[in-house]
Amino acid sequence: MRAISQDVHGGPEVLKETELPRPEPGPGQVLIAVHAAGVNPTDWKHRAGGRFVHRLPLVLGWDVSGVVTAVGFGVTLFEPGDEVFGMVPYPHGVGTHAEYVTGPARAFVRKPAGLGHVRAGALPLAALTAYQALVDTADVRPGQRVLIHAAAGGVGHLAVQIAKARGAYVIGTASAGKHEFLRGLGADELIDYRGTDFTEAAGEVDVVLDTLAGETLTRSLGVLRKGGTLVSILSGGTPEDAAKAAELGVGLKAMVVEADHASMRAIAGLVEEGALRVHVDRTFPLADAAAAHTAGETGRTTGKLVLTVR
Repeated sequence: MRAISQDVHGGPEVLKETELPRPEPGPGQVLIAVHAAGVNPTDWKHRAGGRFVHRLPLVLGWDVSGVVTAVGFGVTLFEPGDEVFGMVPYPHGVGTHAEYVTGPARAFVRKPAGLGHVRAGALPLAALTAYQALVDTADVRPGQRVLIHAAAGGVGHLAVQIAKARGAYVIGTASAGKHEFLRGLGADELIDYRGTDFTEAAGEVDVVLDTLAGETLTRSLGVLRKGGTLVSILSGGTPEDAAKAAELGVGLKAMVVEADHASMRAIAGLVEEGALRVHVDRTFPLADAAAAHTAGETGRTTGKLVLTVR
């Protein structure tokens, strides 16, 4: 099979198309013929320095949408021919930037009939991150005020919709040029971070979804009302941040996304209800994975980047 692999860490140029043996599904696994696979910030961070997965050579990619071509012993959820989407277990189940990938059957769900493979391939990692942050970790409830940083990004634009589906009042930070896009997704209030101090504009909020870390995380603690929660998908903050959170009486939680059948079913349900739609900024053929990484690292994309495989 064709795959995008790297033998060393470095810039996008280390990504090369290569031929690898097609994997076989083990017990409880399915083999998926990949049609599309999302490219996420964690991909270029692993490419550059390993982050959680240090083995080389390495085939990147966690998102996948495709067709089940074989099932391992004991799999009852799917059979060959089923169209599915999901995320291979993060971080060590990596490998979807290839023509075939194996993963636990329960990491996947059936793809909604009205959802094409490109958009389905864009969803899993970012949608699971947003869902697990807002629903499982922060337990967002109707009427709560939720502040989402980088609201037009891959995780952010999905988080806006998930928070709205939970009945929240959603405030997002984004450059002014992306405000119309976010209003179309249901954001109630938008802050142009380039010219406005979000700590003054946001008022008191119940939940902050931090997708930026660093100074943004530290300053975000101050906008939480007592008993509120900040969920960071990048960092647990510094010891000083933890002390400040304790002093303010707010929660500070760091999370790592997990492959989760129940969450994927919930995400598929939101898609089918029309409550969740993913925006694909650009697509790239599998062979152009390096160009996708280059585009992603500009930090200027809206929504998701996707590799098309079939």
